[in-house]
Amino acid sequence: MSRGATEGELVYAIGDVHGCYEAMKALLARIAADSAEHARGRRPILVFLGDYVDRGPDSARVLEALLWLRRRPDLEVRLLKGNHEQAMLAFLERPQDGGGWLRFGGVETLAAYGVAAPSDPAGYGPARDELLERMPASHLWLLQRLELMLAVGDYAFVHAGVRPGAALAAQTEDDLLWIRQAFLEAPGPHEKVIVHGHTWLDERPQLHDHRIGVDTGVYATGVLTAVRLDGDERAVLQANTPAAAPVTA
Repeated sequence: MSRGATEGELVYAIGDVHGCYEAMKALLARIAADSAEHARGRRPILVFLGDYVDRGPDSARVLEALLWLRRRPDLEVRLLKGNHEQAMLAFLERPQDGGGWLRFGGVETLAAYGVAAPSDPAGYGPARDELLERMPASHLWLLQRLELMLAVGDYAFVHAGVRPGAALAAQTEDDLLWIRQAFLEAPGPHEKVIVHGHTWLDERPQLHDHRIGVDTGVYATGVLTAVRLDGDERAVLQANTPAAAPVTA
């Protein structure tokens, strides 16, 4: 597939934020300056690729900032669902099964709302109840209304990737939120150029003809990444902030 076209739209796809509010704020400032130069009267589309919560320290502030962005008339803001949002919503629905979410970032999200992490499964239900008491209703509303996929021209935006060989219209939520190697190792082409987050290697985005990986592990590297897509042009924008956690191999 060719490098793709955006049918006249100016699109910024933003990688996994993971509770790193300061990095998100810095990257949005970069995008604002960049769009002032490139918009030429167009209303930019900001596509967030999911995983707003967990691992970093400020999940609540990130969700509040996303709500604020959605109210801005000069931007079209599209929010995709990530596997971490799915896990958080599952914890709210069935806290007794929430051990997995707590182990891969939920503890930090609880802390962002002032909720202590439960020490054993008996505390999962009370922690869920306290989280719901402390979380603004607008945050839950946002989480419950996230999109799974967005298509703009020759690009399709998803959180994790797509199942190779399956039409975009036939993709399952599980694959869109969780797939890794079957997608990452596929040579393409796909139905559209896939822009995704979910899997990071280091502070550099993954730029290929058939897919663009924008996750750069901000909670570990301190680098949050966006890609500007404008016609058949691509440009990378990054913000560098102190990492929320040490980089691991």
